Amino acid sequence: MAQRLVTPAREEADSEFQVTRPWWQFSARFNVAVAQSIPIVRMHERESEGVMMRWGLVEKTPTGTLSLTGPSSVRSDALKSAEDLRRIWVSGQRGIVPLAGFYLWQRAQAGHDQPFYVRLVNRPVFGVAALWDRAEAGDEVVESCVLVTVAANPLLAEISATTGQMPAILRPEDYHAWLAASVSEAQELLQPFPHVGMVCHPVAPYVNHPQFDGPRLIRPADR
Repeated sequence: MAQRLVTPAREEADSEFQVTRPWWQFSARFNVAVAQSIPIVRMHERESEGVMMRWGLVEKTPTGTLSLTGPSSVRSDALKSAEDLRRIWVSGQRGIVPLAGFYLWQRAQAGHDQPFYVRLVNRPVFGVAALWDRAEAGDEVVESCVLVTVAANPLLAEISATTGQMPAILRPEDYHAWLAASVSEAQELLQPFPHVGMVCHPVAPYVNHPQFDGPRLIRPADR
């Protein structure tokens, strides 16, 4: 599963999702890691809004403190069984994370992990299914989200054979249904994205280090 994301410019996300209340403030980033802030679309009082959330669920512990070690992704086939996620899934706390692309790692014959950049064909921005939650401890309030994954298509399964998962990429015509439909209807939208609509290429290992950012991270690596 992707542990690094590429987020688009806000103007591109505004054009793709046309949220009613775009509260979010962000710019294009090329190496977003777990625990950092990412944009997300959600429903609030029957209107869509764009906000910023922490990537990786923050959970309240039995002692009343906040745990920052929650998952960054959840398999679609575990939504009903994962005890810590079932509540937000059933209550409809669904969101969509705008992405320009993401990274996967492949174990090379030489023994190192080769990063690959993955994007969609002719779609500079796309939406990935997510769940969100709010955790409170005293005066501290944190909203966070987790990406939903599905079985990897043949292209991505070849790159990342160990996980067998890929982000649940939504079709634009399904954005509203994912946010507002019933749980059973939303479940039907979680399908592997066709591999013919995706492209990928190896990139340099800069992405392994969160301190690096910029367009050079997604450029094809010299082979």
